[in-house]
Amino acid sequence: MKLCHNCGLRIHPSAIIFDYGQVLCRPQPPADRAAMADVLQMPAADFDATYWRFRLAYDAADLDAAAYWNKVAQRPLVQDQIDQLTEIDGRSWTHPDEVMTNWARQLRAAGMRTALLSNMPLPVRQHLDRAGWLPEFDYRLFSCDVHLTKPGLEIYQLCLRGLGASASDSLFLDDRPENVCAAEALGMHSILFTTPGELTSHLDRRFATPAPLIATVKSGDEKNL
Repeated sequence: MKLCHNCGLRIHPSAIIFDYGQVLCRPQPPADRAAMADVLQMPAADFDATYWRFRLAYDAADLDAAAYWNKVAQRPLVQDQIDQLTEIDGRSWTHPDEVMTNWARQLRAAGMRTALLSNMPLPVRQHLDRAGWLPEFDYRLFSCDVHLTKPGLEIYQLCLRGLGASASDSLFLDDRPENVCAAEALGMHSILFTTPGELTSHLDRRFATPAPLIATVKSGDEKNL
């Protein structure tokens, strides 16, 4: 990590590592969550609680789709229900945040190393692969492929090795506080992601990148006017 001599005290990272869910993609549409709860004939609050309770085990491929959805439902399901739930769930996580995906492309085109580090179950990753809009990264690491999940430190270390970057030279972006804290424990610079606008403010105060996010945010805003 180097100081940017032309940018005051801001720091110039040599690599940026992106989380996927709710960073590069938008939150799950409420209609999709309601559809999954409807398949299970569960109240929304009960569905939300059990959906997340077993999610890390699903992300780590310790549970396959059938085992995961049976645990969410708290009863055995028929194959047609499992197939419906898997399809809706996969689709729900494949709505790109175009501001962030465009910025990731611009960073890599400008010469910055980029990586994707995501807790993601295999069926969702397969759905994402078919979607075809994900930017290119120098390195991608999905929890389902290595049976490890954030915030466990080993998956961060694997990502850094695969990217060929040191912790102190890297900037990590994630929407979950526990994942950000784990990255910081390894010496990585990290930002808790909320919105592209908030991220722009953090970057402007602390970091210098070869493709400033503010330009991308303005471009995206103009498209929505």
